[in-house]
Amino acid sequence: MFGRMSKSYDVVVVGGGPAGLAAALGALESGISRVLIVEREPEAGGILRQCIHSGFGLHHFKEELTGPEYAERFITKVIDRDIDVVPQSYVTGLAVDSEGTRLVRVLSERGGLSTIECRSVVLAMGCRERTRGAVRIPGSRPSGICTAGLAQKLVNLDGYLPGERAVILGSGDIGLIMARRLTLEGCKVEGVFELMPYSNGLTRNVVQCLSDFDIPLHLSTTVAMIHGRDRLEAVTVAPVDEAGQPILEKGWDVPCDTLLLSIGLIPENELSLNLGIELDVVTGGPVVTSTMATSLPGVFACGNVLHVHDLVDFVTEEALRAGRFAGEYARHIRRPQDTISLVPGQNVRYCLPHTLSPDRTHTIYLRTKKKLQPCLLKVGDLLERKLRFVVPAEMIHLTIKPELLERFYEDRLQIDLIPLTE
Repeated sequence: MFGRMSKSYDVVVVGGGPAGLAAALGALESGISRVLIVEREPEAGGILRQCIHSGFGLHHFKEELTGPEYAERFITKVIDRDIDVVPQSYVTGLAVDSEGTRLVRVLSERGGLSTIECRSVVLAMGCRERTRGAVRIPGSRPSGICTAGLAQKLVNLDGYLPGERAVILGSGDIGLIMARRLTLEGCKVEGVFELMPYSNGLTRNVVQCLSDFDIPLHLSTTVAMIHGRDRLEAVTVAPVDEAGQPILEKGWDVPCDTLLLSIGLIPENELSLNLGIELDVVTGGPVVTSTMATSLPGVFACGNVLHVHDLVDFVTEEALRAGRFAGEYARHIRRPQDTISLVPGQNVRYCLPHTLSPDRTHTIYLRTKKKLQPCLLKVGDLLERKLRFVVPAEMIHLTIKPELLERFYEDRLQIDLIPLTE
């Protein structure tokens, strides 16, 4: 139940967002009975609580829900299944005793510093937004500059409008959604400016949030200078060259009092680093096996802490699997060792999981490095699929069945996206 915490569990889940909630339910499906969710916010649900727009659940529930509605369904299941959730709490460390029991250190508002015994741990801490410091925009430091996610919280949860005239840097999904949200609240959105030659958000969000509201999207363009003393007064925007550097002589000033930054998300892996878990340099998340196990025995990872997803439905699917495998580990069930390394090839930025086992069906996630239209998805000599188009903003996922892997005798399986000419 909420606020209750015992001394011993089968599985401890770090994070109470969509990944953590699904992982806890997945762990119960494996046959265990004692699960704890540690959540740093006052309530479970994660980022979904402030995502009041619709578009969630189309894959998992086969119906369209808002973010709070999607979260509510999982929170209700967690309550019904008697899973303990301790809010306003943090996991500060993890150790293993001589008998192999994992000792999780939890700092909570109510209980202070506690040590919880468990058999396995699931990391589901989500991700955080990049800030102005990550892109080093020149100029002054006035008020009126914030991330798109913070603006979403201010408007949807706190009831504050961040400004009256806004510019949005970056075309991530949260930035696109906030362009529409601010417009509906009476704020004038001057435009969305994207450094890359393509949008970094879902195509449906470009159409529904920008095109439908006549908000301009400027590709290969960035904010080159910030103006203002106490409050933001204007920004200078400019097109960029092939190296991504602004061409200042072609720039122009845009008066505004608000600048929202939608310039990417970073998996929240400070705890993973402190635990010495191996991280993927491309995704920023842990290296995982086909059971979602990290390099630290008994510790699993899923959701945006592993790699940034574009749909919460995929987060749920991945987290349910991670929870089930963590539950199996807690029951001392060990799957066959992975024997195949999954390798990103031509035009593939990354693919997950990092290794496969031929004993079961696998769901593989990957992203392209650039827009391809059309292309051939090639998985070694096992599978080929023609795709009409792929873009970096939209994750590709495919299923590989064990009958294909059973006749694969190499230790490396490469995935390629090969351009085709029509």
